[in-house]
Amino acid sequence: MLHPVAADDPQLPAALAAALRGGRPVAVLPAEAAARERFLAVLAPEVPVGADVGVVVATSGSTGEPKAVVLPVSALQASVAATAARLGGPGSWTLTLPASSVAGLMVLVRAVVGGGALRRLSSDLSDPALAPEGDGPHFLSVVPTQLHRVADDPAAVERLARYDTVLVGGAAAEDGLLERFRAGGVRLVTTYGMSETCGGCVYDGRPLDGVQVSVDPADQRITLTTPTAFAGYHRRPELTREVLTGPGRVRTADRGRLDGGRLTVLGRVDDVVVSGGTNVDLARVERLVRAALGSEQVAVTARPDAEWGARVVLVLTADGPAPTLADVRELLRPRVEPAALPTEVLRLPTLPLLPGGKLDRLSLRRAAADVPATTDPTTSATTTGPALPEGPR
Repeated sequence: MLHPVAADDPQLPAALAAALRGGRPVAVLPAEAAARERFLAVLAPEVPVGADVGVVVATSGSTGEPKAVVLPVSALQASVAATAARLGGPGSWTLTLPASSVAGLMVLVRAVVGGGALRRLSSDLSDPALAPEGDGPHFLSVVPTQLHRVADDPAAVERLARYDTVLVGGAAAEDGLLERFRAGGVRLVTTYGMSETCGGCVYDGRPLDGVQVSVDPADQRITLTTPTAFAGYHRRPELTREVLTGPGRVRTADRGRLDGGRLTVLGRVDDVVVSGGTNVDLARVERLVRAALGSEQVAVTARPDAEWGARVVLVLTADGPAPTLADVRELLRPRVEPAALPTEVLRLPTLPLLPGGKLDRLSLRRAAADVPATTDPTTSATTTGPALPEGPR
């Protein structure tokens, strides 16, 4: 049976070490009470999970209800070995992410398996305690939201530059944001993966050792074949068969492109909506808006529309830029088809985030569904949405 341990429990590293030695598998519970209760309802800790299981972790991706992802000991060990090979060996790790997310969990697992020092700090990268201590190499794993919040803090950038490598994953990061830190001497490595692959298995677009990437020419869906693949979703055999389509083969919900063996992630399959008979890539529109406005504190979503199929909605926040809808449409007009131009604005206090730092696109779509309809797709409506829950700071 599973051994439930809270993500903020100081005994979690010891429990993980025991599980990796063949002991009782660990279910990592979110620290936040409501999220923990939702996961426990899905988990049913008394139900056996099978042999060779090390950890069960919660995931919902960027949409949907929690799922319990079963990670074999062999997959966790393969992930640690592949990361160490790419980074040049084991080292000490600093944890600033929730251990209930796969990115945070893998920081703990790497430290446990590699034998390096482990520090657990807050998610605030402006904390002076972030500076590496003791013998190196020193590694850190973060999400783009954390970088965004200290982009204008030279002291924080200098501390990050003392790490041998800073892994950045969990969500798409704008090139401009990454370049600002790299110009400050921070050795950033972008990662792509998911809970179902023990976190990142593609670094800077290149698969780790033993990982194969393929892209379906029909819909650009990414499939990962990897020794780090999960064993299935606990108590969800039908969903497992949809995603785990062969030995070690994970059918993702992401779209991508391969250029000379290098993967570029374009967005999610469900980021593509049909508006007026035209396919609109919401992820691409969002990237263009963020680049044009020089800010990640904006987003693009869509809502159903009886006449057009879907309407593109621009999401602005209180602490982000405040352009008019007409300004954004003019900025985008030379670069996208007319159907991709936002026709409505949703204003929120902050962008809703999931615990791992990803944008909560399900919450955005739900909020956008409340935007009043307009009869002409070239006109605009502006609505102030509800205060949505914010992710970690």
